[in-house]
Amino acid sequence: MKTRFIFLILLVAISCDTAFGESVWLDRLDLSNMSCGWQYYPVADKTVEGTSLSLGGKVYSRGIGTSPISAILINVDGNGKSFTAKVGLDDKALAKSEASFFVLGDGKIIWRSGVMKKSDAPKTIDISLTGVEQLGLLVTGHIGKGNLADWCDARLMMLKPVPDSVMVPGRDYYILTPRAPNYPMINSAKVFGVRPGDPFLFTVGASGARPMTFHARHLPDGLTLDPETGQITGAIQERGDFRVTLIAQNKFGKAKQEFLIKAGNTIALTPPMGWNSWNAWGLSVNSHDVRSAVDAMVNDGLVDYGWSYVVIDGGWTVKPNSTNPLLGGRSYNSEGMINPNRKFRHMKALSNFIHAYGLKLGLHTSPGPFTCSGLTASYGHERENAKRFKDWGVDFIKYDWCTYTRELKDSSLESLEQPFLLMHRILGGIRRDIVLSINPGPIGRKKKPWTWGRKVGANMCRTTGDINDTWRSVSRIGFSQNYAKYAGPGYWNDPDMLVVGRLGWGMNLRPSKLTPNEQYSQMSLWCLLSAPLMLGCDLARLDPFTMNLITNREVLAVDQDPLGKEAICVYKRDGKEIWAKSLSDGAKAVGMFNVGRRRRKPADYFSWRGEKKEANISINGAMVGIEGKFKVRDLWRQKNLGTFDGRFAAEVPYHGVELVTLTPVR
Repeated sequence: MKTRFIFLILLVAISCDTAFGESVWLDRLDLSNMSCGWQYYPVADKTVEGTSLSLGGKVYSRGIGTSPISAILINVDGNGKSFTAKVGLDDKALAKSEASFFVLGDGKIIWRSGVMKKSDAPKTIDISLTGVEQLGLLVTGHIGKGNLADWCDARLMMLKPVPDSVMVPGRDYYILTPRAPNYPMINSAKVFGVRPGDPFLFTVGASGARPMTFHARHLPDGLTLDPETGQITGAIQERGDFRVTLIAQNKFGKAKQEFLIKAGNTIALTPPMGWNSWNAWGLSVNSHDVRSAVDAMVNDGLVDYGWSYVVIDGGWTVKPNSTNPLLGGRSYNSEGMINPNRKFRHMKALSNFIHAYGLKLGLHTSPGPFTCSGLTASYGHERENAKRFKDWGVDFIKYDWCTYTRELKDSSLESLEQPFLLMHRILGGIRRDIVLSINPGPIGRKKKPWTWGRKVGANMCRTTGDINDTWRSVSRIGFSQNYAKYAGPGYWNDPDMLVVGRLGWGMNLRPSKLTPNEQYSQMSLWCLLSAPLMLGCDLARLDPFTMNLITNREVLAVDQDPLGKEAICVYKRDGKEIWAKSLSDGAKAVGMFNVGRRRRKPADYFSWRGEKKEANISINGAMVGIEGKFKVRDLWRQKNLGTFDGRFAAEVPYHGVELVTLTPVR
């Protein structure tokens, strides 16, 4: 009797376990497959800013912190019983935050919250998953800092094993750029500016099979070219224009390119191209990360396409009173010069390493006493720091407004210009060509810095706040750059960095959130805008798709065109935009963009069906000043499309681009 009673208890327990299923907490799934808005990452059991989860005054120990727009797809394979959660805007979200929560089963909405504000009470989800194969969790709303959306106490009841999170399907990373041929092709800029007497460093960028030898005809006195590396070094003592013929040769053939050296007062005659550490490493950057980037630029052939600057952003100086042994220490040496922190204590050696490969070193600092992250900057030590930059061999300074506001006398334009003008004058007296990149910050941008950046001696000037890898950010910034009349050789409008490749801002790196079409659009638009091209990704892990984006010689040539004209918008209607740029050979570079300003359905965030919606966009030659017939060349595919009489049309994918040149038939 006793044995039978025990058997019945076990049978009931087994039956109950089968009936109620296995509990799976959402925060224990693989969150690397979950997208997240702004520069955030989804976080288990915390908000995206690392604080405790809190809804309606109650703190939750379990859940996922995220931010719009975020999505995760979960395979439940028909074995799910139910999904429960509490959702809403975290108590620490900014006051104006808004978000909408969706639960989708096999692409259909099975629960929605409606628009929720911070003041709203959390909402409860308790839904059946019977028959559902794939569960989708989505948060939409405003993309921006401080918009904290929480899935608290979120769990699934399963009949069978633990479900898996999966990557959102359907992103077709199609490669358009043809493979470079074995014979030499010279891809570097056709013009270069230098100040007489200052050190000269230019690397001839050429693709093709190695070994390759380099030669130059009519080099001016004082310069020499290394036949193995293609590096031109030395110094020119006289002012003037020097026309040089560059030659690259291997066993498959020979390439020639005319190269103009202008020795005078102007540098940065084409937009700077390079890499900045911030979008991959943030404040965590160290000398090893920088050396890895240099190795990648050389070994993967980026230097063969003109990529030359290596910029160490915030994270290289001392943080006063820091207990972190890598960041703490003395801010200045006995001569009042800025000190690097322990991560960069051998800055001169790092500079020599970079220069040995024909690349150039850049550093970030601020006219204020501290950088935006509280590390030592330049205020009161401008002259001493400039001397140190010269001693280290710095070639580029990113001068970021940051904490200068506390030193500002008033809000007049003259006061805003003063710190940048001071640094320009100091750099002009140290006998080294240093590109000055300025960011006037939110205060300065109210005064339209693109109108006065050249006057204060900047070679490039930020026209916008920080970019991030969302279409909302890229499109708002890119398609608002209507400042063409202020840019040209020696001074460039800067719409911030390229957000392609693997990014992370110092945290776990992940692929760009931009779709393939959106990445083609950003690269095309930035080249049309004659924008400085700064990569921010992990160069040590470049995938074939990203390489195709950044090593297309014909696309890069649009950005580096010697005429230095910035594109203007010639057509804007119904989600279609056409931007056109004059080139030095008389052709017009034209970008036809399907901006696609339509509202996306929740299911689109999981299937990316919206990408497949094409738009027919046509351009009349008269729009860009071409009468009659013209030849059209597709720059991404590097092929001729034929001769057209007055009009050319193309089917452009959602958020995509058709980038072409139109050449008049004389």
